[in-house]
Amino acid sequence: MALSIETFSNLKGGNAFFKAVTHPVAARAMTALIDKLADQPIAIVDPDGAVEALGEIHDLKRLNLAGIFVQDLTAIGRSILGHAAQPVTELVSSRARAVFIAAFDAKRLIDKVAPLAPAGAALFSLDAIRLPDSHLANTTRYLDTVNFATNFAFFRDAGGHHTRLATANYWTGYGAREVSLQLMLFDGDGSVLAQWREEVAPNGAIGIDSRELRARFGLPEFSGQLFLHAIGVAGHDVVKYALDTFTDRVPCSLSATHDANSWPAEFYAGLPAPADDERVTLWIQNSLPCAIPAGAVSLNLMGEDESRALDRAIAPFASYALDVASLWPEARWPRQFEINAGKYFVRPRYEIERAGKRRIAHVNVERTDLRPDPKLAELGNLLGKGFLLPAPILPRETWRSTALPTPMARGQHELPLALLIYDASGAEVARRTLGRIARSQATAIDIDDSIDGAALPSGFGHFELVYDFSDGGEGDGWLHALFRYRHRASGHEADSSFGAHIFNTPLVYKDEPQSYSGRPPGLSTRLYLRLGDAPYDTLCHLIYPASTPWHAMSTTELVLHDRAGGELARRRIAIPCSGSWFCRYSEMFDEASRRRAESGGFVVIRDATCRLFGYHGLIGSKGEFSLDHMFGF
Repeated sequence: MALSIETFSNLKGGNAFFKAVTHPVAARAMTALIDKLADQPIAIVDPDGAVEALGEIHDLKRLNLAGIFVQDLTAIGRSILGHAAQPVTELVSSRARAVFIAAFDAKRLIDKVAPLAPAGAALFSLDAIRLPDSHLANTTRYLDTVNFATNFAFFRDAGGHHTRLATANYWTGYGAREVSLQLMLFDGDGSVLAQWREEVAPNGAIGIDSRELRARFGLPEFSGQLFLHAIGVAGHDVVKYALDTFTDRVPCSLSATHDANSWPAEFYAGLPAPADDERVTLWIQNSLPCAIPAGAVSLNLMGEDESRALDRAIAPFASYALDVASLWPEARWPRQFEINAGKYFVRPRYEIERAGKRRIAHVNVERTDLRPDPKLAELGNLLGKGFLLPAPILPRETWRSTALPTPMARGQHELPLALLIYDASGAEVARRTLGRIARSQATAIDIDDSIDGAALPSGFGHFELVYDFSDGGEGDGWLHALFRYRHRASGHEADSSFGAHIFNTPLVYKDEPQSYSGRPPGLSTRLYLRLGDAPYDTLCHLIYPASTPWHAMSTTELVLHDRAGGELARRRIAIPCSGSWFCRYSEMFDEASRRRAESGGFVVIRDATCRLFGYHGLIGSKGEFSLDHMFGF
């Protein structure tokens, strides 16, 4: 059963209260507070209706409750923690020896409640678990979302596997002055291996390497997670990053994924079943200071009712590698799973092992609030292709591409789709109707088969999945797919997945085209391209998708920065509308500029005229490679 607590709302955004009471530092303080209050009768004042949510995370059952008291008349009589809520005016008649006010920034509330408290009762509030002011961007309003720019990252350094996280201080561009990171590394059991703080240069690079951490702190091997808290931020309360995973062993492996979408969700989808020669592992990494109970996490095949649960508990902040075949030994690719996650963990990673090679990718949030939108079928005259989902066709002589449409909302019963294929020049070279794909139908689309007989003069390009209502059907705008790429010579593979948006039209439909900041329409680009260290080169594939015709060519600038954020070189390129651009970093800038960038350099891709969508990765000399979509800010 899912936790009864709101983590994120598509209308209101992230719930800062959730972040505040689940923060690892605050969780320790909450345990100490409960210890202090547990030996005496205590009354709880619940001014904001937060106690039930607090009790989902922390063990309030240990308290000897003398009653629950509320200010809202409509809440009187409501059952809260098994007690009928009473008016706060009755507090004085309780047997409480202590009063706990379940609110932050509670000084004024304490002043108002104190005259109503029983004689001699001590007053407490959630301010007892407040983070120190040194952790806050806004010290006057504790539950400001900028105070809780946090995230988790899968992090491993064990058995010849290691990880590296890369991002940049993009908050400087939104007015942040002094940004730092407070970091905490958990091992697989949920124990803290290391805690430290890192200062971040304005506009500078951020890089955290598992090998360096082991050397710095003298750590044993670990497979766990890294908790990041960005302090002093502005503009964005999300910690975005690229995560590379490496293997030193033979055969070597390489993969890339990105930020974990820091709000735990009830459901995720897009977890692929293994092929006959594969092992698929779902990394369940508890994001909360309470244990995940046995049976709380389960998997079902997409579109089917039977759900099979993991019959074991997972400790606070601990990690568990679930072999999906242990629950579903009969399931095979291209079938895919839904994950009933119960709001216990952020968007998880999965790891696929085949012939000794490994790759890591992530699943996506399966929304519970969406219903089919009948207007989508009527908007073609204004929004053209409307919602579209772009993905690269990498140079065909080297890579093979596959797409697997993924229902990503609980109310999606079908996906009426078409596949459009574009050359890098922007010319449409093929169009294929896919029909009304049922929720339980696993339809893997071989892009080679779709191109055969059609010319792709540039040798690469991109494809788009779009709604096709010509035979009826319904859509909701939350169109997703998993993309799989195989290096023809080496057999190395990469998975990536994403969802559809409306691109490059000045018209607005609901919150589309989405903007990096401000209101839609989003018609500009700011993408982050992390760079690999030798012996790896960096891949970049930029796509200029357009729901309706927009500028004939992009005016895109590639800006190379060093680790400190200083600009080293600038290059302008032009991408045709509905076209794409593929390049390696070694070809992007001259050798002198690349040498000045050294380790830790990065590229920012800017375009003030259109919204580009990008994919990036690394490639080695033996055909090992990684690929995932880029993030913008």
